[in-house]
Amino acid sequence: MDGKQLRIVFMGTPDFAVRSLKQLVENDYNIVGVITAPDKPAGRGNQISESAVKKYALENGLKILQPEKLKNPDFIAELKNLNADLQIVVAFRMLPETVWAMPRLGTFNLHASLLPQYRGAAPLNWAIINGETETGVTTFLLDHEIDTGKILFSERTTIGENETVGDIHDRLMVIGAQLILKTVDALAEELVKPKHQEALIQNSLELKHAPKIFKEDCRIVWRKDAESIRNLIRGLSPYPTAWTIFRNKQTGFESDVKLFFSDKEISGNMPEPGSINSDGKTFLKIACADGWIHIADLQLAGRKRMKIDEFLRGFQHPESYIAK
Repeated sequence: MDGKQLRIVFMGTPDFAVRSLKQLVENDYNIVGVITAPDKPAGRGNQISESAVKKYALENGLKILQPEKLKNPDFIAELKNLNADLQIVVAFRMLPETVWAMPRLGTFNLHASLLPQYRGAAPLNWAIINGETETGVTTFLLDHEIDTGKILFSERTTIGENETVGDIHDRLMVIGAQLILKTVDALAEELVKPKHQEALIQNSLELKHAPKIFKEDCRIVWRKDAESIRNLIRGLSPYPTAWTIFRNKQTGFESDVKLFFSDKEISGNMPEPGSINSDGKTFLKIACADGWIHIADLQLAGRKRMKIDEFLRGFQHPESYIAK
């Protein structure tokens, strides 16, 4: 059977998923339903916000389901009525077996790592935080345990020394959309033999995980080395963003500061970690264990994101502060 003859249900929520859905629609695949998150209040005034996937589905006249609970009998009945041959998941929530096992060809997920490495909610962030030089995307069949199902295909890409998680996200969004089409066609024509992830794990291979990132995971510890701190900043930029506190050494005044991009300078005879050095005009650098972190752009609490020269024009006596 040709992949375009399959009845496909697509599940996703954010912009990352939209690219894959758009690729399917524009290449004339038969999308019989789109499952996405319920609308919710957001922003000032708590105005109702629709997911990026819903907005695209509405623009293209696709059938949309937005279940609060995936085990709801009414939702299950409506999903069955779609009579899907295949379900595709891109950046959605965990599915119960009654959902992922429903189609005759099963359900596959697009995951932003080279499985079995970086199973979990934040694979791109952790790959850069850990200093990896390569990542990718993987399609795999859903199973009982999260991100452990049989692998279908994967595509690799390098992580540049100066690239942020935002850069890699945008590139993998495109690569992943192409891999979705390849996977659909291969499943339809029975041209792929799914591989058990355990077969790819060597005894000596350390599996790295990608758990959900919380605010405290994003706080910079200045006593660490420059490379680790720079990787943390890259791995969290532009979201959820690495942060620190600027504390005035005389007054005790404190302000949260988000850091978006930086460079490193290795040096000896360092002052106290967190010490700030600046000419007050063009540069600001913060001491760490083995050198300095040069800040390129940042954002004070309640202010807009600024390049360092713009920031210094309105920030008096930076050396009277310490980063905590």
